[in-house]
Amino acid sequence: MVAETLRLRIPAAPPPDSLLPIADPPDWAATPALTEADCASAFSRTRPFTIGVEEELMLLDPETLDLAPAIEEVLPLLDGDPRFTRELRAAQLEIVSPICASAAEVGRELVRARRLLLERLRGRHRLLGAGTHPCSSRHGVITQAERYLQIADEYVWAASRSLVCGLHVHVGVPGAERALAVYNALRSYVPELAALGANSPFSDGVDTGMASVRPKFNEIYPRSGVPPAFASWTDLVRFVEWGRSGGLFPDHSHFWWELRLHPVHGTIEIRAVDTQTCVEDAAAIVAFIQALVAELAERFDEGRLGPCHETYWITENAWRAHRYGVRGWLVDLDTGDRVTTRDRLASLVDRLEPYADRFGSADELNGVRALLAGNGADRQRYVFEREGIPGVTRWLAEQTEWSAGEPG
Repeated sequence: MVAETLRLRIPAAPPPDSLLPIADPPDWAATPALTEADCASAFSRTRPFTIGVEEELMLLDPETLDLAPAIEEVLPLLDGDPRFTRELRAAQLEIVSPICASAAEVGRELVRARRLLLERLRGRHRLLGAGTHPCSSRHGVITQAERYLQIADEYVWAASRSLVCGLHVHVGVPGAERALAVYNALRSYVPELAALGANSPFSDGVDTGMASVRPKFNEIYPRSGVPPAFASWTDLVRFVEWGRSGGLFPDHSHFWWELRLHPVHGTIEIRAVDTQTCVEDAAAIVAFIQALVAELAERFDEGRLGPCHETYWITENAWRAHRYGVRGWLVDLDTGDRVTTRDRLASLVDRLEPYADRFGSADELNGVRALLAGNGADRQRYVFEREGIPGVTRWLAEQTEWSAGEPG
């Protein structure tokens, strides 16, 4: 009786001519195939442990401090300066640093770029540096550029849901084999980097309960979060060509993982950190990353790099980093021991001091210790307890702009 009843409830198949049409693959821009020779060439040209930074900032209405979709008004004020580019949202602007030798140099470049930007804006708009705007919901306006329009067309809901900003750090690692090994090992440190740079606790006017909610919005996109390991360049190139030929994505630039190999620049790109409100915090994180990459490269050269950890293990730690920032705890990927995030990061700073000294970045690395006492997320919540969401937004704008006045 039950089986007969269930059969009666199953609708008849519709006739073929009544079915909705199958969606066509996205009309991605034509791109050349990536080859292993391309990758080897890129990483043979890179200068050892040089740094390039991309800093995403928000444009604000000067009166309301709401997001202002004004990138097309702002770029002409900068006279084609290549340091300033569009991002996905029209309320975003990206600062692209030149290639730098040290975190101190990165800090000086970011100060100069922020200062010039403010001079050219002349109060027409204000700037805010953080992973998310604390309360604005005006984040759905897409930049009128082909790449971003295609992304918005394919990832419809994701592209209209949020505006998030990150600090992306490129580090040059010479030698394709060395770079791949360092990338695989660096994956294990994505949680530590995310915790240190957590600066997005608020969204849509409420405390999300996360120290860094930005990665959770990014996970709406495919190829995001903790990246997979690749056993060889052949595996990476095959994956790129499989997705490219099948119409899934046009090229490797559509890998939005928190860490990725960049076979054009010959760099490892770390994307796990929220945009920092103050330049000195960005410089501290850059010093930490540069020293960590250099240490891992040295361990590879000496044959003591250690195991390549499973992605889903690292993802467990990443969740705790996003949830609690520096106030949480992580689980050692080798021993299974639980350690507070502050202790874990403090021990890493101690370990990395000799490498920071090599780059003249000891002072910047020491700034990590200040972030352990209270990072961007902690500071935002401190202001919120006293001044509410409007106060947080105002404070972030003031701190972002004040940072451009620091000695450079």
